[in-house]
Amino acid sequence: MSLMPKRTKFRKVHRGRMKGEATRGNRVAFGDFGLQSMDYAWLPAKTLEAGRVAASRASGGAARVWIRVFPHKPVTAKPAEVRMGSGKGEVEFWACELKPGTVIYEIGGVTEDKARQVFKRVAHKMPVKVKLIRRLSTT
Repeated sequence: MSLMPKRTKFRKVHRGRMKGEATRGNRVAFGDFGLQSMDYAWLPAKTLEAGRVAASRASGGAARVWIRVFPHKPVTAKPAEVRMGSGKGEVEFWACELKPGTVIYEIGGVTEDKARQVFKRVAHKMPVKVKLIRRLSTT
């Protein structure tokens, strides 16, 4: 089942412009290791779910996986071979807006080698370049 908001104020939104780097959600907060985006992208809800499934399967159920982003943006499209005009298309899918520095997934309860192995599996599903980051020590 795809992630999407329960309700929104407006059904459709403008495409917008992605600029700058992530100032929030750019550090590991819950787990020990995180998968951080290196580029701008719209990450569809289906891709987000595919990454979650890949992470849970690759870890063998031993790890706790957190998803740090949520698909709030409705992306619309018009059918093929339709004439210009007559309004905006219907919502095709929901997407997250990723900026460089955004942590997409976090994992806890595994060693660094296992986390690297799990995130390598997940990275193949992502439409952007990603890197593994670790939690900053508080001591």
